Amino acid sequence: MTTTQADAPPPAAYPALSAYLAQHAQQAEGQYAQPAPHDASPPRVVPVGDRLAVTDPPRISPGTLRTGLTAGAAAVTLLWAVQVEPSVRLDALFATCAHLTGLLAGYGILVMLLLMARVPAIEHGVGADRLARWHAFGGRYILSLCIAHSFLALFGYAAHSGTDLLSACVELMGYPGLAAAAAGTALFLEVGVASARAVRRRVRHETWRSLHFLAYLGAALTFAHQLVGPDIASSAVTVWLWSMMHATVAVLLIWYRAVVPARQALRHSLRVLEVRDEGPGVVSVVMQGLDLASLQAEPGQFFRWRFMTRRLWRTALPFSLSAPVRDDTLRITVKALGDHTRRVRRLRPGVRVLATGPFGALTAHRRTRRKVLLLAGGVGITPMRALFETLPGGPGDITLLYRASRPEQLVLCEELEEIAATRQAGLHYLLGPSDGAYDPLSPLALRDLVPDLVEHDVYLCGPPGMADAATAALVRAGVPEERIHAETFAF
Repeated sequence: MTTTQADAPPPAAYPALSAYLAQHAQQAEGQYAQPAPHDASPPRVVPVGDRLAVTDPPRISPGTLRTGLTAGAAAVTLLWAVQVEPSVRLDALFATCAHLTGLLAGYGILVMLLLMARVPAIEHGVGADRLARWHAFGGRYILSLCIAHSFLALFGYAAHSGTDLLSACVELMGYPGLAAAAAGTALFLEVGVASARAVRRRVRHETWRSLHFLAYLGAALTFAHQLVGPDIASSAVTVWLWSMMHATVAVLLIWYRAVVPARQALRHSLRVLEVRDEGPGVVSVVMQGLDLASLQAEPGQFFRWRFMTRRLWRTALPFSLSAPVRDDTLRITVKALGDHTRRVRRLRPGVRVLATGPFGALTAHRRTRRKVLLLAGGVGITPMRALFETLPGGPGDITLLYRASRPEQLVLCEELEEIAATRQAGLHYLLGPSDGAYDPLSPLALRDLVPDLVEHDVYLCGPPGMADAATAALVRAGVPEERIHAETFAF
């Protein structure tokens, strides 16, 4: 283990520190050691030359999901194209564009709901943080399509009937289906405004979540309008397919966001066992329950925790596991960064806990190389600590870099050093202010610490600014971007 100060260059030589639990070490050609089990159930990793084949539950990769969603959008566009009747009349042009934007908006709403349905194969393959970014990014376009559809339909009706826009709007609101769709669009607009960055910072999390639930009502109102639209209602087959798509997503939402969490709460009876200080403003919460191995939680994943106290029960807090599941206990390590995290410090043994998950894709299944660099910043050490203990590897295969401004900000150091000593794994503390003269995460510094850096997979977790800077430095140092596996804890 070494400590690198940010105001002085790091040691030029990379200290070789990695041995794996000796009784399980097996260094044969094309193979590497597996970690001793700790009542955890990591994916089974089969060595294939210098690469790894991982046998684990079904996961949908980001590329596969993008391809599938794009194909769906293309199919919706094709459905519109085969029904277009070319015309140069102004009302027909408005109507044609209204049909296309309406179909794409309806499909987009369905996609937004699917992304947030917490389907395990999607969550574990794509990652909850990436899904949240896609949802936020796509929501802007879906809202734009909804608004464009509304105005195009209004302009088309006004041009067709020869009335002014206000009269046309009043007449259209006389149709119940159109009035419902307008109300649904208004709800989407309200959710969109509440989610805007400038507004989101000023709204309490509970208020924002409550407003977000209005999107479900908006989706239901617009769905009724879609079924009677000319593009869908023109064929019994399209009505059936459109209905089945929506019914499938509705079932997934109800199952994974309501039924599964309730079933987990009843089955596992999770309660706080211990709360212990780890450093200034940082505590670890150990929870015990029944049959926790059946959760199949992997190191690197997180749960959404709802602590059943008067001040915390309304909020589901996303925290990563900071240790593998063992002895029917789960552990998280929390830094006080706001009202809710400060209240976590005051939890008492016996408090009931509702845990939903596991979520996240920062797990062993992403690994493609024999050597792995774990790079953590601040409280982002929590998933890295669990991976540091459990990732398979032999001497020289696993290295952890832990970035913090000051020594007192380091947490779980004793555990990290014990793991490093037991496995003889590389461990470096990179200390110093982020605006110091020397940057320990620069490409040159990283190559000094890890000379064969380009041969590594990199797992990265930390504050967004640190994560972005580290990713850019890793790419400049020669690590392919597809081998940088990052997850941000700023949801």
